[in-house]
Amino acid sequence: MARPVTLFTGQWADLPLEEICKKAGEWGFDGLELACWGDHFEVDKALSDDTYCARKRELLEKYDLQLFAISNHLVGQAVLDTIDARHKAILPEYVWRDGKPEGVNLRAAEEMKNTARAAKKLGVSVVNGFTGSSIWHLVYDFPPVPRSMIDAGYALLAERWNPILDVFQECGVKFALEVHPTEIAFDIYSAQRSIDALDAREEFGFNFDPSHLLWQGVDPAEFIRFFPDRIYHVHMKDASVTLNGRTGILSSHLAFGDHRRGWDFRSVGRGGVRFEEVIRALNQARYAGPLSIEWEDSGMDREAGRPRGLPVRQERRFRTVPTGLRRGVRRLTQSARRMRTLFVPM
Repeated sequence: MARPVTLFTGQWADLPLEEICKKAGEWGFDGLELACWGDHFEVDKALSDDTYCARKRELLEKYDLQLFAISNHLVGQAVLDTIDARHKAILPEYVWRDGKPEGVNLRAAEEMKNTARAAKKLGVSVVNGFTGSSIWHLVYDFPPVPRSMIDAGYALLAERWNPILDVFQECGVKFALEVHPTEIAFDIYSAQRSIDALDAREEFGFNFDPSHLLWQGVDPAEFIRFFPDRIYHVHMKDASVTLNGRTGILSSHLAFGDHRRGWDFRSVGRGGVRFEEVIRALNQARYAGPLSIEWEDSGMDREAGRPRGLPVRQERRFRTVPTGLRRGVRRLTQSARRMRTLFVPM
């Protein structure tokens, strides 16, 4: 059975859910991964209104779309982070309230528990998201960082996330952390330390996204091979490293999309991720879940960049499939249909 190809709605949350359902259906996607912001999926309404989840399901079915996961990255970020003014822009008002850091941390933790309850009610078994990190600012070891400070960061992960994961366990739902800079797990070894801090409990695994590993110099396929049993969901997103002697990998405090950065995100197939190796590794891990396309390319229109051609086709062997910018939206359905046959787990 081919893996379903879905569209993550996070970067489309400015559109009403029905509009993105219509687009995704026309483009030939198998389903959506619903973001818990905009009107796509609202955790509070899911728990307070007994008809809410059924109505979301009916809307998806209207456009012949499936649902495998929801994502609550923004609230999850506030569980471990040291809260500051930046968080106000990403959090629901009922989580932010007066913005006092301790209260925001506590309300974010409660909202993640409620996200598990809402996922159960909706009938999905995976919630993707972030954890935040109280020690990301210590990533460069100067002034010299005592190991006790790092230990305290992982102890805080256990203290704050174990009660959340207890609710996930009760609900039969798994949490898939998107391994990502600014999170408690951002590469292979920090991911392993996170698992260890949580006593390897099964509720905690990963939303694999190769784009966040590539620019760090981590081979995305090696991440899959290191954690074959912890890949609970997959984002398909690309990135490009653009070091030219002037640019730096830390990107010089420049915004995404600035050509002076040393790396940036790209639409799938437009960057440096070797998707053939990723798919081979997913096959070896026997991952059979969805491949969720995430658009995050500031240099390309999202309707052209979001669903367009992954660079491999699985026939008797993988081969590169060329795509072009000017072929237009009329090719999207063909591309999405082709993607459904590309990724057949072994």
